[in-house]
Amino acid sequence: MPHEQTTSHRSTVTHEELYPRLRALLTSPLTMREILLGLKVGAAERLAVQRGIRDLTRDGRIVSIRGGRFGLADEMNLVTGVVQGHPDRFGFLIIDDPNEADVYLGPRNFEEAMHGDKVVVRLEKTRSDGRREGNVIRILERANDTLTGTFRPFRGGGFVTPFDRKIVHDVFVDAADAAGAKDGDAVVVKMLDYPGKATRAVGSIDRVLGKADDPTVEIEIVIAKHRLRNKFPTAAVAQAKACRPPAEADLKGRQDFRSRPIVTIDGETAKDFDDAVEVTRTKDGGYELGVHIADVSHYVTEDSALDKEAALRATSVYFPGSVIPMLPFELSNDLCSLNPKVDRLTMSCVMTFDAEGNQIGYKLSESVIRSFERMTYTDVAAVIDRTNPDTLKRYAALVERFDLMGELAALLRKQRFRAGAIDFDLPEPEIVLDVTGKPEDIVVAKRNVAHRLIEEFMLAANRSVALHFLRSRHPAIYRIHDEPDPLKIEAFKEFIDSFGYRFPAAKKIDAVTMQKVISDFVGRPEERLITTVLLRSMKQARYAVDNIGHFGLAFDHYTHFTSPIRRYPDLIVHRLIKDLLRKTRRAEHWAERLPNYAAHCSGAERVADDAEREVVKLRQTQYLAERVGETFDGVISGVTAFGFFVELLHAPVEGLVRLTSLTDDYYQYDQVGHSLVGRRRNRRFRLGDPVTILVEHVSIERRQVDFVIVGEGGTVAPRLAKEERPARKASLKAKNARSAKGRQERSSAKAAKKAANPTKKRRPR
Repeated sequence: MPHEQTTSHRSTVTHEELYPRLRALLTSPLTMREILLGLKVGAAERLAVQRGIRDLTRDGRIVSIRGGRFGLADEMNLVTGVVQGHPDRFGFLIIDDPNEADVYLGPRNFEEAMHGDKVVVRLEKTRSDGRREGNVIRILERANDTLTGTFRPFRGGGFVTPFDRKIVHDVFVDAADAAGAKDGDAVVVKMLDYPGKATRAVGSIDRVLGKADDPTVEIEIVIAKHRLRNKFPTAAVAQAKACRPPAEADLKGRQDFRSRPIVTIDGETAKDFDDAVEVTRTKDGGYELGVHIADVSHYVTEDSALDKEAALRATSVYFPGSVIPMLPFELSNDLCSLNPKVDRLTMSCVMTFDAEGNQIGYKLSESVIRSFERMTYTDVAAVIDRTNPDTLKRYAALVERFDLMGELAALLRKQRFRAGAIDFDLPEPEIVLDVTGKPEDIVVAKRNVAHRLIEEFMLAANRSVALHFLRSRHPAIYRIHDEPDPLKIEAFKEFIDSFGYRFPAAKKIDAVTMQKVISDFVGRPEERLITTVLLRSMKQARYAVDNIGHFGLAFDHYTHFTSPIRRYPDLIVHRLIKDLLRKTRRAEHWAERLPNYAAHCSGAERVADDAEREVVKLRQTQYLAERVGETFDGVISGVTAFGFFVELLHAPVEGLVRLTSLTDDYYQYDQVGHSLVGRRRNRRFRLGDPVTILVEHVSIERRQVDFVIVGEGGTVAPRLAKEERPARKASLKAKNARSAKGRQERSSAKAAKKAANPTKKRRPR
């Protein structure tokens, strides 16, 4: 992750200086000698320039071709990016330039590349749908030095089938490298040889995790699969344990807020409190909002062992019932956590607003606080909404403060939505675990006025800090959100047209237009569906050094400042603020490091999101595995050519109704209408339709749930009487067990066939 420069010893030739010179020179591919002569490189610079050319080749901007020549990638119809595989053996190239559309890779066009690899692709044709198609011609960087999967023995060794279905290559393991793995074990395999056009992938087993279907091993599988760092190095732990509570010397030069009635507001089970707030009335009838954030940078010093580990992790990863923290618990749950009644070092952003909620000023400072009370969302909401007399009595001294908080938050929220902020307030599943760690229930996580209050205050502080960076013209890291892809917006327009909704006429799609669409569906049965589909059409937010604003929030400037215990970019932002407050001149230092930090943290965030989603999906399938044969009400949440997805109303869990299970008619996929339509009876299954389903089959290993439709009138699968359900449930479980055994036997046979014909190319499914 450290910033690299193309230097020889102390040479100052950087990529950004070298690349423009090469662009001007390489009107045709040239040899290294011709390039050095053309650039008039002296002896002192030669090694640095050669190294720079090789680095640019690894980046993919310069391409090495036959005859030892180098050329410009974009002049040879070449693009670079990351392969995104698909279980059906095709894939896409996600181009490095976020403004470029993805490139389709057919099954035969990336046989040597694996999901996640950085590659060079030659653009070969444009398909009828406008999508470009390409062929991988060079692999620049392998993404996977290890893989996790299931071991299946075979004579002379065995095969590891990756858990990540986007990786379609099985890995052969010689018997000498099997490390005692047995059939069905979950393993971590170290890659020795990567797949080629006529060769298979080969590896050695690095670690045996245990049986793949063992509930105690499943989280370990997810951690290994996503290569999450769940153990702190000895040096980082030692540094954390050596930290001490703030002493008088640590308070020197800090603004003292210890006498103020500042509180933390978090969930009932939270243990790391990194933000505390207070609101007071100003003399002119406005509001003063103080947002005080744990000063992690005081303890995690730059380039220390703790800092290097935190930078690698970049974020905490939250699973139901557990967390993989970015920082050791000595800091995250103790010294940095703003626990009540103790002194804590903070970074403060104190903002002033007029009576209408317009911000009129802010001040940043290093500070010290003593949290007055550890509040929960439930209790704060009970005070503001006056729903619990006992809670009102208990926090009588703070009632006026919470009322002011509620007033200000409502004004700030109104201001945001007037500017066009998009409210993606989708319900999140909350997994309730029993004492053994198994899912006991799945409910929709409820948000109340206190959740929205904290959200508004954190947004205001983050926005103020971003404004401070812009005014200072100092290198900084921003949280940005690009405008949506016009093609995806056109597809969204077609989608809502099927509901009889006409998209607002506008030359340019802005956040105000998006918010109007969502608000027009509020209270309608399709509200959640419309919001979900719109969210999928948006680009992902990311970190960057160039501020382009945040489309979804309708902010011209935004950063992350409020969660340094669990997000590394926030820790960086704290260091930047300290440099500005202390007038420390380190602009060159930050200009060099920040681009790499932004890219790394954005990538780490995606990995954490994927891992969190996978564990939630695991718990959801475990929950339904105990309910095979039971019926539930749900709503159609997605329609495809092979069936439709249904999300249950009782619990936010999704499963698939396969097209082959619809036996009352022949159904055709209506892509524009997002529905399946019966040819004879014209029965229609459309997005948003309510349905009743029966849980037919659950595969925990594949995180897959199969439903069948039941219901009155035009019944596809008959509704079972209560007395029939236990027998049906037992029958389905027996059938599922036989299916699992059959899949295992087919997998072993497939591995044997592949071993007998190791150079045979796979056909696309």
